[in-house]
Amino acid sequence: MLEIKTLDKPDERRDFPRGHLEAVHMTGLDFAVATFEPGWRWSESVGPIAGTGSCDIHHNGYVVQGRMRIRMDDGAESEVGPGDVFVCPPGHDAWVVGDEQAVVYDFAGAMAQRYAKTD
Repeated sequence: MLEIKTLDKPDERRDFPRGHLEAVHMTGLDFAVATFEPGWRWSESVGPIAGTGSCDIHHNGYVVQGRMRIRMDDGAESEVGPGDVFVCPPGHDAWVVGDEQAVVYDFAGAMAQRYAKTD
């Protein structure tokens, strides 16, 4: 079965402090577009919603714009920016670097399904 959806009309939108997520849900694919404003940090903006000490979502991501720093619970740290494709396992914090919003596409599924979800 062929399915096509547009990001102009996402199936759902979740707002959280200094950002939001838009998701489309299809057979075999849950896709998320996350927009993070300058000053956004997972531990401050989403952590209280998740109720965990670090992000427990696995990400398969592509950075469309802006820069983000990611720190794993083991102390490993790196930065991603426009054009970067990344895999980030659960157990991390992340934050926007600089004064440009960061836009990230996430193909892993869990972000679209449960990131920053309150219910």
